[in-house]
Amino acid sequence: MRQGDDHARTRNPVTIRKNAPRPRTKPAETRRDELLAAATALFVAKGVGPTTIDEIAARADVAKGTVYIYFPSKDDLVAALRERFVAGFRARIRAAIEARPAADWTGRLEACVRAGIDAYLDDHPLHDIVFHDHRPDQRRMKSDNPVLADIAGLLESGGRAGAWTVDDPGLAATVLFQGMHGAVDKAIDDGVRDGAELAGKLSALFLGMLRAR
Repeated sequence: MRQGDDHARTRNPVTIRKNAPRPRTKPAETRRDELLAAATALFVAKGVGPTTIDEIAARADVAKGTVYIYFPSKDDLVAALRERFVAGFRARIRAAIEARPAADWTGRLEACVRAGIDAYLDDHPLHDIVFHDHRPDQRRMKSDNPVLADIAGLLESGGRAGAWTVDDPGLAATVLFQGMHGAVDKAIDDGVRDGAELAGKLSALFLGMLRAR
């Protein structure tokens, strides 16, 4: 074989492709979603503490180092899952409220309560993982919950429209939200999986507290 042939072989495109860096086949957001899905499944099945980064990487079918690119620690994974839960919960409540006529304040409050209850019932295993490790340094996170601001806005708007009387919408929103949360926790313990009856009772209770007209 001539020297030129040897040189051509070294420049074979197949050889070049083998030596080239492996292209990233998935967008960063897709990879991040897959890591969160893997973490969710493992955290719910085993708990956060016993789950290792190696297990998360294996379930997502990536190298361990890839996990650390997106999430430097398990705490970061938990924080991301918490943010995702809140965003989904909030979107679900807002959509339910907006689906009711603008002047139907009783219906909008009832829709808010029902959507919140259903969201908890549907996703309570994940909720328990990302929220039930509450520590004192997380108190600000709970008070900054954007869902509270949405509920307070609903109560304030309904008050201005004359649907009910509420002196402190923020405080009323906190009572409504925390009361709903506690009631759903008890319902889950009691084996309840359909929130319709509970939503009706809580809505009547909250409307009575607001002195609905």
